[in-house]
Amino acid sequence: MSKTERLDRGTLVYTAPGATFGSDALLLARFARPKPRERAVDLCSGCGIVALVWHDEGHRGPCAAVELDPEASALCAAAVTENGADHITPLCADLRDFCRAGPDQGWYDFAACNPPYFAAGPRSPDPVRAAARHTDSCTLTDAVNAAARALREGGRFILCHRPDQMAEVFCTLRAARLEPKRLAFARQRPGSIPWLFVVEAQKGRRPGLRLEPDLVAESGAARYGSQ
Repeated sequence: MSKTERLDRGTLVYTAPGATFGSDALLLARFARPKPRERAVDLCSGCGIVALVWHDEGHRGPCAAVELDPEASALCAAAVTENGADHITPLCADLRDFCRAGPDQGWYDFAACNPPYFAAGPRSPDPVRAAARHTDSCTLTDAVNAAARALREGGRFILCHRPDQMAEVFCTLRAARLEPKRLAFARQRPGSIPWLFVVEAQKGRRPGLRLEPDLVAESGAARYGSQ
């Protein structure tokens, strides 16, 4: 059974067990966003939360929401219809095949991904939850390469991940010609150990990284709606 959430400006989001969203996705969506008419893609879209946050904040350019799980993609499609967000196109597809060929390769201005984080460790008995958290069907390299294929030269890509994977993330971005340009850590409270970082990279740009202020959960960085 689906559940309805409402974002700050009234946009509806549908979730269900195994197709929910958390603070990571909200922080990612708010760290950077496409300009109002830019062409965007939300990779590992789930229920479409990142694309729908962008819609809630005024994005109206073409936006592909790429998600492998059919039920999660269907929730995104239902929210697109309910919100009249026709500029968002839910794509139930494997991002490893996204933009392999055709006119969409190098077409997008902006990309985002909240990827699975874990290559090992305990797994949920629910296969949908396990797929969302583990890298069986989407490794870091898969996600970064999909963004690199999709983006034009100079296009921007935002990604969130665990701090203990930062070195691997930066190496993988650079290997795909996506140069890290902005970085922020997410903390529960000032001075606490960060549980997440968010990075923005640009395709084909020179080195030069700027550290942004922390994203502090206690200060409301991940709140939405009437919370």
